[in-house]
Amino acid sequence: MRAEDPTTTAAPRRGVPVPRRLGAVVAGVVAVGVAAWVAVTRWAAVAAGHPSYGWLLAGLAVAGVVMLAWSTRVRRRRKRGGWNRAARAVPAVVLVLAAVAAGWLRPFPATADAGGPGVVDLSTSIELRPAGPPVGSGLVFYPGARVDPRAYVAILRPLAEAGHLVVIVKPPLGLALLAPAQAAGVVAAHPEVGRWVVGGHSMGGVAAAKYAEEPGSRASGLVLWAAYPADDLASRTGLAVTSVSGTADGLTTAADVEASRARLPSGTRFVAVPGAVHADFGDYGPQPGDGVPTTDHATAQAAIRQATLDALG
Repeated sequence: MRAEDPTTTAAPRRGVPVPRRLGAVVAGVVAVGVAAWVAVTRWAAVAAGHPSYGWLLAGLAVAGVVMLAWSTRVRRRRKRGGWNRAARAVPAVVLVLAAVAAGWLRPFPATADAGGPGVVDLSTSIELRPAGPPVGSGLVFYPGARVDPRAYVAILRPLAEAGHLVVIVKPPLGLALLAPAQAAGVVAAHPEVGRWVVGGHSMGGVAAAKYAEEPGSRASGLVLWAAYPADDLASRTGLAVTSVSGTADGLTTAADVEASRARLPSGTRFVAVPGAVHADFGDYGPQPGDGVPTTDHATAQAAIRQATLDALG
């Protein structure tokens, strides 16, 4: 057996260790950054909403950390085909898209007090309970898209004080159209209420209308706040509809409301609040794309509230 020469230098291995592609680093940083940004700037609103958004942020942060850890590993440089490289980029692209979606879902936070007697905050709803047994209709209310559900407590609290049970649902990811049947669970949980009205603001109104049109719906009334139905309800019998809108609304315009007449029952009551805008239907601050109000917030909300009380009977 031939002895090896100690002075012989081992042949270098093929390939040089190199970091994984920069895209993974960028994707990881974006994911962690968006999750942290939302948590820092909107934590109270996230905690007050449906738990699904908190889960999304947590999953995004974990995925971002995993992506960053993966990107710091080294690999041997070797030739790869175009399809292979494209496949390796897919996780990073998906993570960035998820981060963009999570950032867009960042909620508008409530700006008014949402506490007080009779307010019960549950994981998927906020109940405003009357001081005694409910003496009137119950209201299931769907918030507008990405709006903190607590933003509707102040404007709806007087309805509970008048003897109505009010339940503000917390939509998954803040989008009511993802779960228009939430009202069914509320109705089932409160057999003591004999008559139910469903309502909602903006996208929440669309979701409420979807529930109202279902064959098994218990809703005998529908209240639309700056909203209109996606489907035709004109032939729906036994449904009392009230449409409340603001004349200065820049998102659900007067023309939108007028066009919705053909999709609503002939007996629909239309209430136009002079000078009110989209954000007057809750307490969450200005909303991009909205109009300029020509009346004060309290006056607008008083008119909206009264129209809703009239609908509850």
